[in-house]
Amino acid sequence: MKLRHTMNDIFFLSAALLAAGAWPSTVYPATGENMKQAKSFVVEEATIDSIHAALANGTLTCTELVKKYLARIEAYDKQGPALRAIITVNPAALTIAARLDQQYKHNKGRVGPLHCIPVILKDNYNTHDMPTSGGNVAMKNSAPAADAFTVDNLRKAGALILAKANLQEFARGGTSISSLGGQVLNPYDLTRTPGGSSGGTGAAIAANFAVLGLGSDTGQSVRSPASANNLVGIRPTRGLVSRAGVIPNSYTQDELGPITRTVKDAARLLDVMAGYDPKDPITAFGIGKPPASYAAGLKANALRGAHIGVMTNLYGKDERHAEVNKVMEQVIKTMQAKGATIIRFTLPEYDAIAPTLATSQWEARTVMDKYFADLGPAAPVTSFRQLVDTKTAAPYIQKALEAEIAIDDGMNNPTYKDRTLSRDKLRLAVSAKMAELKLDAILYPLQKILVVPVGQEEQPERNGTLSNGTGFPAVTFPGGFSTPSTTAPLGIPVGAELLGRDYSEPLLLSLAYSFEQAAKIRKAPASAPGLR
Repeated sequence: MKLRHTMNDIFFLSAALLAAGAWPSTVYPATGENMKQAKSFVVEEATIDSIHAALANGTLTCTELVKKYLARIEAYDKQGPALRAIITVNPAALTIAARLDQQYKHNKGRVGPLHCIPVILKDNYNTHDMPTSGGNVAMKNSAPAADAFTVDNLRKAGALILAKANLQEFARGGTSISSLGGQVLNPYDLTRTPGGSSGGTGAAIAANFAVLGLGSDTGQSVRSPASANNLVGIRPTRGLVSRAGVIPNSYTQDELGPITRTVKDAARLLDVMAGYDPKDPITAFGIGKPPASYAAGLKANALRGAHIGVMTNLYGKDERHAEVNKVMEQVIKTMQAKGATIIRFTLPEYDAIAPTLATSQWEARTVMDKYFADLGPAAPVTSFRQLVDTKTAAPYIQKALEAEIAIDDGMNNPTYKDRTLSRDKLRLAVSAKMAELKLDAILYPLQKILVVPVGQEEQPERNGTLSNGTGFPAVTFPGGFSTPSTTAPLGIPVGAELLGRDYSEPLLLSLAYSFEQAAKIRKAPASAPGLR
């Protein structure tokens, strides 16, 4: 049985791994550029680089940094705009920060790549030191014995798990409401949802509650909050990142991914997340696929000479689509100005196949029962049947859970088998079109309309199926804002998405980075200003 780590365990394990070269240590010398970053350091819109520069120059400690983020959570999560993005704040956060300060001093600044970088996890990631609820009141005291594989990787890299985020309950939907955490609000427009299902993570990172966020993406649940909150989100190639230790929805569709304010920080987080895990055998396909570093490979001129396909049947044509279409046309113009060739095309096969791609309903009972079996008999809920019978979920989520458990032996169901074949058909159709047109990537809006107001049960007209239905990777990034309004003083964020072939994350991230550096779209929301 794996024992829970104490804080001393984490400190000495980190030091041992650094000494053994288990990951490359990073030294941040007091260069002139670092001095400039450190002197101008403010917590709002902070990046890994700006934090490490301030640590290197002695103008910031990990303890001071964590206090700043805790103050922002205190001011804006349940008070002020009351974003309701957070379910649990790590009660040991300041103790961990003090240990990381000790490690930094002991190792003379030679530390892991995410040293003292505060992270917010969607509350379906197992953590040994905080409950993992899935947003459900019956699960509020569920305490896994061990971290999820990805969480363990983050801690070994020096990251500080600051809090667990609210979400669409059990990730069943896209508006980010749960029986335990309530409705998450969009910090750019408090009358709207933050996308979903990782909307708590999205709202928290947008409002500067931490530096890095992690979500899960069955349909588009990393990329929807990224789009709605002016952020970067990655759905990786199936097999690149382990899903073990995360409350599941689907064996076929589930993926985990970063949610961050910048492309570079997303790439750095992916550097740590990717890797083989025997508890998720699909990751065997990813062995040898990641580059030495996604972050180090970013190219600001990547759009020059790139062939970008614009898939026109992923755009709406009615008045309700006008704001998104306007933003996307500006994205296209910026890419062209940076040297990209744009090829507009239609893929009729997508419209025909898309309604027959979802497999999650037929897999849910199997994957959920395995999750509860792994939790063990001491957990407050020990089976999917017991969970459903508590009837504690929000009403329409409860209905979805009951529909899932009603399917017996779903993965041998003829409909399920037909859907797996449909997924292969779409993979072939997309690959063939990209080859025919010599495309490097496909561009489209993550959502054809603006993110919906609070009170709606569905998040309609999203395009995440192109990635979740093929297993191909996709990167969502800030494309622009709608026209400002009384409730949205900056406008409502609109996310653009790039999709590529298997394991093309280095190219997709470079293309998004090239656009980001040219367009500089990212703006912090007015609802969560700097504290004084």
